[in-house]
Amino acid sequence: MPTLTKATKTFSLDRSILAEVKRTKGSCSESERVNNLLKFALDLEKRAALQEEAANFFSNIADDREEPLAFESASLNAWARD
Repeated sequence: MPTLTKATKTFSLDRSILAEVKRTKGSCSESERVNNLLKFALDLEKRAALQEEAANFFSNIADDREEPLAFESASLNAWARD
């Protein structure tokens, strides 16, 4: 685990979020819980962006199934003769 560097920042959080953090923190501190949640959220956001990028990349590929279907049909015919 990397060494934690304490940097004091001020953020405004809803009371309901603070209550949920306190309720779910377990044995770690509230700061550790918030840091873990933020890391998870940032990773989730990064994965969603990569997934969207991949979807955009592959959306430009035409759905051309004629050639693969013809090859599959020819292969099945050849195997049936053997």
